[in-house]
Amino acid sequence: MLISLDYRSGLPLYLQIVEGFKRLILSGVIAENERLPSVRELASTLAINPNTIQRAYRELENEGFAGSSPGKGIFAVGSNSLKEREAEIIYNDIGKEIQKLLDIGNEFDDIISQLNTRFKK
Repeated sequence: MLISLDYRSGLPLYLQIVEGFKRLILSGVIAENERLPSVRELASTLAINPNTIQRAYRELENEGFAGSSPGKGIFAVGSNSLKEREAEIIYNDIGKEIQKLLDIGNEFDDIISQLNTRFKK
């Protein structure tokens, strides 16, 4: 499994699982309609309580990254609209952070220059 947990992180385990699956789904590592591990299987693999997995799966469903089929399991929902929605959330967060930089006196061109320097690779 490509999900790892950081027990020292302040982020709850179920959210770490959610974020891990979201990353795998958005990147295409987990394909559209691919079955996710059962609650018991993943709980055993990660050595954590099955209720934590169940909570993570419910959150994935609530956020539209997974869907369940009674008796068959939970499946990844992969689509461009998910990627677009997730990108929009991230751009909104970036916009808020840029606004903070502007509020403390940074010039927009300087911010863009810093971003280019740090992320252009």
